[in-house]
Amino acid sequence: MMPIRMAGLGAAMFVLASMARSDGPMPMPLRPESFKWADSPVAKGFRAAWVLGQEKAQGPYILRVKASKGARLEPHSHPDERHTTVLSGTIQVGFGEQFDESRMVEIPAGAVLVVPARTPHFVWARQGDAEYQETGGGPTGTVFVPK
Repeated sequence: MMPIRMAGLGAAMFVLASMARSDGPMPMPLRPESFKWADSPVAKGFRAAWVLGQEKAQGPYILRVKASKGARLEPHSHPDERHTTVLSGTIQVGFGEQFDESRMVEIPAGAVLVVPARTPHFVWARQGDAEYQETGGGPTGTVFVPK
């Protein structure tokens, strides 16, 4: 019985050692300090960085957004469905063609919000600075609701 256990242990050690010597690719994290941040030209207090993909490119994308306390994003929509994950802070979000505080829902850190394609919505970093990440399928864009 003992030689079988030793053989099994030896085989397991061989497998682990060969996995450690794998010539496969190494993970390459995309670190926040490498992101190229830009101020929003249309929404004061918002900065964004394309983590993966681009606005006009075909395929999946990741967009990281920072909102400073009090920053508001007026009603707008996107051609694609967006999944928003709040990374830090809290944002307020409402659906509709007019910015209406009474229709806003609090989205805290860790929560995920799905915004259907072509659905007008608005965002407010009412309580303080917030950071969130949006994913979707491009090409994408932002269309503001006319006032």
